[in-house]
Amino acid sequence: MFNGHTSDVYAVEYSPFVIKNSSGNLNVICSGSLDNTIRFWDVRSNKNELYVMKLDEGISCLKFIELKKKEKKKKITHDLNLCYGSFNGPIRIWG
Repeated sequence: MFNGHTSDVYAVEYSPFVIKNSSGNLNVICSGSLDNTIRFWDVRSNKNELYVMKLDEGISCLKFIELKKKEKKKKITHDLNLCYGSFNGPIRIWG
């Protein structure tokens, strides 16, 4: 069980990337709620909350997306971003 939201949760997404830190690898999920937050959780390590995004609107959906980024000498890399929608209408990309 992941505790932290103070209102209904409408979206949960598993992150396709692994975060490396001093205590090892973290597998991450994020959750979006009507409490105007997106929370990032470590699935493996006692379900610790890793980060909270405080927003001005309730979150209705979220999805990790991979965007191409061109660098010098025609080398193409990819960035992983979080796309989320709100109950007020806007869709945003974070990352």
